[in-house]
Amino acid sequence: MIVLSIDIQKGITDNRLYACESFIRNVTRIISVARQNNIEVIHVKHDDGPGSGFSDGDEAFEIDDRVAPHPDEKVFVKNINSCFGNRELTEYLKDKEEGTLVIVGLMTNYCIDASVKSAFERGYKVIIPELTNSTFDNDYMNRERTYKYYNDMMWPERFAQCISVEETIALMESR
Repeated sequence: MIVLSIDIQKGITDNRLYACESFIRNVTRIISVARQNNIEVIHVKHDDGPGSGFSDGDEAFEIDDRVAPHPDEKVFVKNINSCFGNRELTEYLKDKEEGTLVIVGLMTNYCIDASVKSAFERGYKVIIPELTNSTFDNDYMNRERTYKYYNDMMWPERFAQCISVEETIALMESR
């Protein structure tokens, strides 16, 4: 089991997110329990390119302090929605031979959705703990409806197990 923390970066981790405080609380719990149980936590950051305001050297690009990596944790950078677009991460995970990925992060309807589906296509068992992904309002759905569309309808029984934080923690502690 590996925890993938995707795009929880300073420029987008704020009250525009659906259930922001619950999101942060749940993600920090999952990461803390992973660390206590010697489960690897891998961080991924999205880079929109130089001059975008969301790239290397920009404050918005940095991982939110509340979920900051420990010195021994790997950090990968991607420039497309799926974290599997980073070949180094893909090869690293392949070498680990871990079959289960716990995916947390931002944005539900972009990078999390793309990463969940890419992980599933690669044969991983994907676990999405409740309220450990979030997003902003968009032109078609508000942030709550978008969250529920993916977590309640799109991913379960297709691409991932969408379970409670408590169930996820129990799985982490029993391995």
